[in-house]
Amino acid sequence: MSVTISKVEFWPVDLPITDPFVVATGARTVAENVFLRVTLANGVEGYGEAAPFPEVGGETREGCLTALRQLCKAALGRSAADYKNIGLRLSELAPAHPAARCALETAVIDAYCHSSNIPMWQLWGGRDVREQETDITIPITDLDKTVALACEWYAQGFRLFKMKVGRDVEQDIRRLEAVHFALPGISFIGDGNQGFSRQDCLTFARGVKAFGGRMVLLEQPVVREDLDSMEAIRRETGIPVAADESVRSLADAREVVARGAADYINIKIMKTGVVEAVEIASFAKTSGIKLMIGGMLETRIAMGCSFSLVLGLGGFDVLDLDTPLLLAGDPVTGGYQYQGPHLQPWSGPGLDMKANLSPNVTTVE
Repeated sequence: MSVTISKVEFWPVDLPITDPFVVATGARTVAENVFLRVTLANGVEGYGEAAPFPEVGGETREGCLTALRQLCKAALGRSAADYKNIGLRLSELAPAHPAARCALETAVIDAYCHSSNIPMWQLWGGRDVREQETDITIPITDLDKTVALACEWYAQGFRLFKMKVGRDVEQDIRRLEAVHFALPGISFIGDGNQGFSRQDCLTFARGVKAFGGRMVLLEQPVVREDLDSMEAIRRETGIPVAADESVRSLADAREVVARGAADYINIKIMKTGVVEAVEIASFAKTSGIKLMIGGMLETRIAMGCSFSLVLGLGGFDVLDLDTPLLLAGDPVTGGYQYQGPHLQPWSGPGLDMKANLSPNVTTVE
């Protein structure tokens, strides 16, 4: 039967966050996302999600909704099997709206995998299908709240803490020190979200080393364009550096590698769309740079797509796939599940998930 795209529906969803998600560049108390459903001519459905984070990527939900009206029309009548060329076409039409493109790409791929009766990870090769472990994110907050949150997650089995930093270097050091002495056997990722200067990052790294903290990664410490500082921080601290905001395209990834600016590239489908994320991951593997994978404030729909890349492509050393755990509820049924810090693979077709439609649905057919 035909896998032609016959209908696309999308609708806004407000997802309260359990604790304010504060990073160096801004804060969120509600994730303002968009769910999307593709229906094929054979009746099969697929789901996707846009999770714009204006304070990090500059994209807003209103911008996503506007872009999707155009993008969905461009997808109608095309075969879901042609998802790669659909992704390329969407990039041409809306280069500044990767989260919107990501939602549509994910749903098309999900529907195609449903039609083929394969899990989405099988589409990418199924190279590393096993239980995987994620870090947990601690937002910028006061000292007592930082320790309280870390203790709660520690009790659930988390041992790798991604600490949001980059606003106040001395306070950042004190927060990590307090967690370090409260909890044995833990490691840190310091995620600056572009908030540090080069000197502040070096001060931060020295401060953590002084109290004996184990820093496994410094993620995007400085502004995305400052690759010279990224390279210097790698060299002077001896701590691996991950490029996140610095890599929003395959061209960016090539530049980071050419400049020796990072040890890891953080793959995020919301920054690039799905097809380009796969291209960046493949390029990274051939270039000898390591892979991390993360997300914005996403439900298990978008994060399930990212997890499918981990299981399918293999070669991801650091997983930052925790944001569904930071939401006050789970609006999705089916799919992969969490057991503490462990993500459990699924065996059903596509993402094997469903989301309920809202009354405020836009339909394109």
